[in-house]
Amino acid sequence: MVLAAVHFLLKVPSAVSLRAPLRRSLQVSSPGYPVCTSQNFKNYEAIKQQYRPEVPEYFNFARDVLDRWTEMEKEAKRPKNPALWWVNGDGEEVRWSFEELGVLSRKVANVLSDACGLQQGDRVILILPRIPEWWLVNVACMRTGTVLIPGTQQLTAKDILHRLQKSKAKCIITDDSVAPAVESVGPECQSLKFKLLVSEGHREGWLNFKELLKRAPSDHHCVSTKHQDPMAIYFTSGTTGSPKMTEHSHGSYGIGLTVNGRYWLDLTSSDVLWNTSDTGWAKSGWSSIFSPWIQGACVFAHKMPRFNPSIVFESLSRFPITVFCSAPTAYRMFVQHKLSSYKFRSLRHCVSAGEPINPEVMGEWKEQTGLDIHEGYGQTETVLICGNFKGMKIKPGSMGKPSPGYEVKIIDENSNILPPGKEGDIAIRVKPTRPFCLFTCYTDDPEKTEATIRGNFYVTGDRGIMDEDGYFWFVGRADDVINSAGYRIGPFEVESALIEHPAVMEAAVVSSPDPIRGEVVKAFVVLTSDYVSRDPEKLMNELQDHVKKVTAPYKYPRKMEFVQQLPKTISGKIRRKELRQKEWRKV
Repeated sequence: MVLAAVHFLLKVPSAVSLRAPLRRSLQVSSPGYPVCTSQNFKNYEAIKQQYRPEVPEYFNFARDVLDRWTEMEKEAKRPKNPALWWVNGDGEEVRWSFEELGVLSRKVANVLSDACGLQQGDRVILILPRIPEWWLVNVACMRTGTVLIPGTQQLTAKDILHRLQKSKAKCIITDDSVAPAVESVGPECQSLKFKLLVSEGHREGWLNFKELLKRAPSDHHCVSTKHQDPMAIYFTSGTTGSPKMTEHSHGSYGIGLTVNGRYWLDLTSSDVLWNTSDTGWAKSGWSSIFSPWIQGACVFAHKMPRFNPSIVFESLSRFPITVFCSAPTAYRMFVQHKLSSYKFRSLRHCVSAGEPINPEVMGEWKEQTGLDIHEGYGQTETVLICGNFKGMKIKPGSMGKPSPGYEVKIIDENSNILPPGKEGDIAIRVKPTRPFCLFTCYTDDPEKTEATIRGNFYVTGDRGIMDEDGYFWFVGRADDVINSAGYRIGPFEVESALIEHPAVMEAAVVSSPDPIRGEVVKAFVVLTSDYVSRDPEKLMNELQDHVKKVTAPYKYPRKMEFVQQLPKTISGKIRRKELRQKEWRKV
């Protein structure tokens, strides 16, 4: 056992020298686990300064965290919460304790090692919906030291080919819905040796996962992994170019996501967390595996093949879910409904991430539910960069303050730190010491990895502003910022203004060429059903006037186009780049 890591993750951190006032601010339950309460971040600066975890040389999340929780379960030092609580909406449920999760994940580890002959460092692509086997494979890969590469079921055959060829994965694990696409590109992937099917029945050329699992022994010796050894590779969402392979180590997520679980998600071992993220994205690693299980919390999951607000409302009413995490797009859908007929009796804490969330959506959600939405900001390459932490004053529209894991600054093109109120690049200090909770590299691409460094900083590629109180405000991706007649305009502010109007369901703002101003603001708008039949010209004028009143007059969209839908990545993020390119191709 790696005692330093276990003490840090499961108790008041012995590796962190806590002064008495701070130690008292970390309320401790009877088993000795940290309880993050609203009073913690009333003393934000003290907590941030004291967050200095010592990362052990050897660390494996399955052995050093999950198996430790199993021991605590046996000693009755943890509430009788399941580790995983899965439902499918048709009456089927799975409730696994940490002990049961351990037994089953060891069996899957033996399937990978014995049936497939995979060794430490080999790469495994996993494309499954929200089913229990997804969690088992995640943990089994940690136990075997194989490198997990998650993918969403929305990937096309072309996407799968790109991932298989680029990653040189030896194994792919999926179900009947994706298997035909894999078969169509398989002959072009020389590294692919094993295909595991998580479905009933047989398919030629595939190993049947469930049959192998039944026969697999439950004893497995977890490999010894160093904290910097590769654990997972996440393909970026591709908002600004081709998806990149972002490599994370056993320590970067396994220990680094403590800041998410303890401080942003506000989790304890008594909580039940529901994160609605697609299984193909890093956010599922964040909030469906590492953050909650570091804290010993229960992970709730609903199969929900298609996102359905009614299912979300019914589940929040029926099950004892205490913490809820979803994307801004989902919250925008939620507030279009009347929530007064639902009672979310257990829900106490809501968070949002993936894209900036509009202040008006936050206000509407609080009006209907009585709960704040705590926005968090991060990337596939990081853990939480900034967050609105429990107990901290929320400034609607702000990303909050830097997480305890990072020193975040706004810098200019010469790496100079900019004062409050000045727009620049959002950056994380990496010199003289690189944070252990930052990604290792873009796999097999040293040039792109090096391009993220400017002076002493990792540059996120996002533009922002820090105010006088130390809160950070998102302006847009660096490529998205509009320069119109010398005025720099961030798309997010204009989009937020548009969404305040009842006619607007969604909006995307980009630059459009203009012979006089160089470029101007153009808005692509998806209308709500009540406004679809309105006169377009009158509605455009009304929306333009609305933006002028809500923001500075020069920021209003001089051009506007009403569309039925916006182009998005398969993770649901708006592809402004595609809209911008469409505009500039007209020149």
